[in-house]
Amino acid sequence: MKTMKLMLAVTIVAMAAAGCGSKKAGEKVLVLYYSQTGNTKMVAEEIANRLEADIEEIVMVNPYDPDFQATIAQCMKDHEAGVTPEIQPVKADLSKYGVIFLGYPVWFGTYAPPVAKWLEGVDLSGKKVVPFCTFGSGGLESSVKDLRQCQPTANVLDGYGVRAARLEAMPEEVDQFLKANDFMEGAYLVLDEFPEQHPVSDEEAAVFDAAVGGYPMLHAKAKSVATRALLEGTEYLFTAEDLPREDKPDMPPAGEIQVYVTVLNGQTPVFTKVVR
Repeated sequence: MKTMKLMLAVTIVAMAAAGCGSKKAGEKVLVLYYSQTGNTKMVAEEIANRLEADIEEIVMVNPYDPDFQATIAQCMKDHEAGVTPEIQPVKADLSKYGVIFLGYPVWFGTYAPPVAKWLEGVDLSGKKVVPFCTFGSGGLESSVKDLRQCQPTANVLDGYGVRAARLEAMPEEVDQFLKANDFMEGAYLVLDEFPEQHPVSDEEAAVFDAAVGGYPMLHAKAKSVATRALLEGTEYLFTAEDLPREDKPDMPPAGEIQVYVTVLNGQTPVFTKVVR
């Protein structure tokens, strides 16, 4: 813990000296994204502004219904029929870009169908692809796995994801992500690895329940946990048992899941992502 506190102190000083940071010279960057509700668009614009990058939206020929539930229903129908939506041609000349930030909402555990359609027609061999996404509970890891399988000769980074309910935290997280991945100059916080997990105490179980209790799509019981210090609080990594949902009794539980929870000083616990 002393090492962690020293590292945090050094990082705070370095960040104060570095200011907001600036983009690094390097390969030309394109931010390409699909956004149905505007959440992913916010992340895309944040990245493009910080990197002074070109930006373009993936646009459907026949856009989904503005009602999100109607969109999900249409996606399910299309998936069962093996249909992907038609999109308008992307105007950017991909040959000019060495780095492509690819943004999307996560639906059904992976990137939204308009992004899948775009990926069908491109070869990103040799390019650095940086996924970023918005989601209700999680899906960054599973969507990145699918992207690597779809574009095996591209250099696909682990990417950045944020819950739609946490968009207010996104600008600072994007700043840290870009610095940590060498796209911007400036200091960034390097966290220790989580230690070995231990069985949850009553107090830790209460933190978990407070973080996930208001989210209807997540019904789980914490089994074990590990913690690490943040600049202004604590991050928890829970291993939990996914339980049957009362509203969807026919949906089988996912088994063990991992749930990341952040508790900033004086604030209510909030989960940042679920990994299934």
